[in-house]
Amino acid sequence: MAPIALKKSASSAQGLTRGGAPDARGLVRDAVRATLASPPLGSQPPLPQRQADWVQAEIRFGPPVGRLALDATPVPRVLCCEEIDGRRWSYVVDDGGHPRRGSAVRAVPMQCPMAPLEELMSFVRSYVVPEGFPDSVAPSYVPYMTWRALKYFFGGAMGVFTTRTLLSSVGVSKNRATSGAVAINWILKDGAGRVGKMLFARQGKKFDYDLKQLRFAGDLLMELGAGVELATAAVPHLFLPLACAANVVKNVAAVTSTSTRTPIYKAYAKGENIGDVTAKGESVGNMADLLGTGLCILISKRNPSLVASFAFLSCGYVFSAYQEVKSIVLNTLNRARFTVAVDSFIKTGHVPSLKEGNSKENIFRPPWSKHTSVVLGPRFCDAFQEPTSFIAIERLFEKERYMVTYNPSKDKIYALLKDQAKSDDILKAAFHAHVLLYFIQLSNTNQALKKLRNSNQSKYEEPILPTNADFLAHMVESCKIVSSSYAIFKRKAAEQVMHGRLATLW
Repeated sequence: MAPIALKKSASSAQGLTRGGAPDARGLVRDAVRATLASPPLGSQPPLPQRQADWVQAEIRFGPPVGRLALDATPVPRVLCCEEIDGRRWSYVVDDGGHPRRGSAVRAVPMQCPMAPLEELMSFVRSYVVPEGFPDSVAPSYVPYMTWRALKYFFGGAMGVFTTRTLLSSVGVSKNRATSGAVAINWILKDGAGRVGKMLFARQGKKFDYDLKQLRFAGDLLMELGAGVELATAAVPHLFLPLACAANVVKNVAAVTSTSTRTPIYKAYAKGENIGDVTAKGESVGNMADLLGTGLCILISKRNPSLVASFAFLSCGYVFSAYQEVKSIVLNTLNRARFTVAVDSFIKTGHVPSLKEGNSKENIFRPPWSKHTSVVLGPRFCDAFQEPTSFIAIERLFEKERYMVTYNPSKDKIYALLKDQAKSDDILKAAFHAHVLLYFIQLSNTNQALKKLRNSNQSKYEEPILPTNADFLAHMVESCKIVSSSYAIFKRKAAEQVMHGRLATLW
């Protein structure tokens, strides 16, 4: 039978105390023993005993109290709360909220148990997204990884067809050569690919500044190498030269992809989690590659058209590679993004945001291209046609550490740097060159309109070639614009860059 909670009124307890403590304790002890020894009543069935129903008997001797909380259950004390990977627990002490030496601490989950599907999604998420996602990466991380995974999917699918073609070509050659010769051909193919890895390393800092252009060029080279490998099926007797050439091209593309990977992941990482971002990015790429490879193996068993399948996969690969590069948002300004910023400022007075500037960047012009309108740091002989042109504009740049001129024979703007030029002087020279380019292009447009109006001019009249001095008025005007607007442009550009960095940090 459950213990009975005994309650005594204040007057009874006080009387017992006055009469003597030993007699009172004896009466209470006899009453408890008689109660425990008595049989249960037949009319009342025994109640089920639960842990919550047990209330220890308590008798207080001494002065009367206003209220005895004998039937109240002790409230556990919450020590702290904990959150790990989105799940939260609270740690409590059960000893009436008063922890002491030897007290037990237990963890109480603060949410319902996860469903099996949710558990599976949490497991997959731990392999594909960085910890703390989405707060641990930049907002543009998701579209970039989406297109990257799609590109690897098409790349893995193409690898099935190209590998199948190479093995088929080796099999044809095997009928005319020994197995040793076939092995030597395959080793030579791989050796040529390793040589190709060294050819593209001389690009140097372009992997950091113009990484979008180089990365997209590398993807195109990868596609070209796959096409050359596919061509070995048509001419199997040329397996060695074609396979070597394809491997050289593909390894150059691999070097480009590897070299531009770290700056891209660095732009997406928030804080010191670049290692986690890199690991999860590579994991996503490998999963997509395996998925594309497995799916293409199943499709290849039906012997589809090799050319049609490769054409479809190539289109998907190139489109995904283009969208992947366009989705990259870098927090720095290279020449292409600087041109976008200056052109927007000259025409609208507004400096575009980092995202807008990155989206308008031209990725089809490789950094080694010589077809540029502005040349920074050229030779003196390239910038000026004759000494009089230099003497005419020298006074305009006496207080500057650079000189900007236009060579009409080459239709280019040249920005020359003096010995004392600092980083800010280089930036100002580039800004001045783009301002002068804007005036020159506007002048050329007006001259073209005048030629159309004066169509009665004799076609036998020999044209007069302009010189640097002929554009002196445009240079004077550009100097005035730069002196009044360069500080404004620099301030607005710094605000956009700082805003982008703060968005990345937070």
